[in-house]
This record gives sequence, C-alpha cells and structure tokens, in this order.
Amino acid sequence: MAKRPAMRSATPPLRAGDGGSPAHDRTWASDLRAALWCAAALLALILLVDFGKGTLTPLRLLYWTAVALVFPALLCPPRVTASGHRLVSRGLLRTRTVRTDLLVRAVCHDTMAPRLLLHDALGGRVELDLKVLTANPLLWHHVDQGVRRSRARGLLRGGAASLRALADRIDGAGARAVFEASGMDVQGPGPGPGTDRP
Repeated sequence: MAKRPAMRSATPPLRAGDGGSPAHDRTWASDLRAALWCAAALLALILLVDFGKGTLTPLRLLYWTAVALVFPALLCPPRVTASGHRLVSRGLLRTRTVRTDLLVRAVCHDTMAPRLLLHDALGGRVELDLKVLTANPLLWHHVDQGVRRSRARGLLRGGAASLRALADRIDGAGARAVFEASGMDVQGPGPGPGTDRP
C-alpha cells in the first residue's frame, strides 16, 4: 500500500536564527514599579483617611486592599516581546500574537495616544503603543523587518505612507537620543557673536 505524502503546513516553522535576536520592552518593568508605587500610595492615603474618621474595620481594610490591587492592573501597559517572526503582547487578561512576516494590514492611529495596529494572514492581531516602539529600537527593528518581508511577499499592500511616517518619527527620536547622550546640540548652532539678533 503506497504511503501518502506528508502534508506540509502553509506556514513555515520558525528556526532559531529567523527574525533576529529576541527583544522585549525595556520600559515595562519601570512602568510596573510606578504602577505599584501609585497603588501603595493610594492605599496608604485611603487607609489614613478611613482611620482618621474612625471607620476603618477589617472588612473595609480588605475592600480597600482589593481596590489597590486592581489599580496597577489598569495602569500597567501590556508587556511586548518579539522572538523569531512573532510579536506578542501580554496583558492582564489576554495575550495577543501576530506573525510579523505574514502581515496583511498595518494601520497607524494618530490620536492622543498614537497606536499601531497589526493584522496577519492567520488572524492574529496586536495593538501597540508607539511609545513602546520609540523606546525600544529592537522591537521596532522586528516590526520593520516583518513589514518589509510581508510587502515583498505581496501580503501587505496598504499603509505604506503611514508606516513610512512612523519610521521617520522613530528614527528621528533615536537620532535625538544619540545626540543628547553625546552632549551635542540637536537644535543646531546658534547665531555667532557678530550676528545681529532680530
């Protein structure tokens, strides 16, 4: 009896060297610490007020502690990591994953909190705060390389203008950080001693 040929997956398996080195959000730990400190300060203030009024009971103490524990969960952003061709956003209740080499849609929402929305051909969806990409060049490198691969495969067709503007913004922020770290003036030289000021 002849053996049937093995079915191959439409999505190639990830190899150790694919997609560059792993990257993660370097600011996430400090954001978590700040959220915890805010929660602790809020709890201390509430207990102090409750104690001053003479209304603090064990039940109220338990209630205010529960409220304070929910507070950092609301403040702390999702933890973003990238490994291989996968970009993962881990929140409190949900983890979202997108294949950066199979992107079919990339949209920049330029609102008060600018965000980048990525969709892949497998139905994955991740929404990123642009501050995370600006503060983490390695994460942006994973996204940028995935965009290039997806466009080369003919999967990603739209969003070129917004992605180009995003790349310019992130590259400009990185250049300013380098200049500031080296002590150079990013605004350019001022007027010389012999120049009349208006």
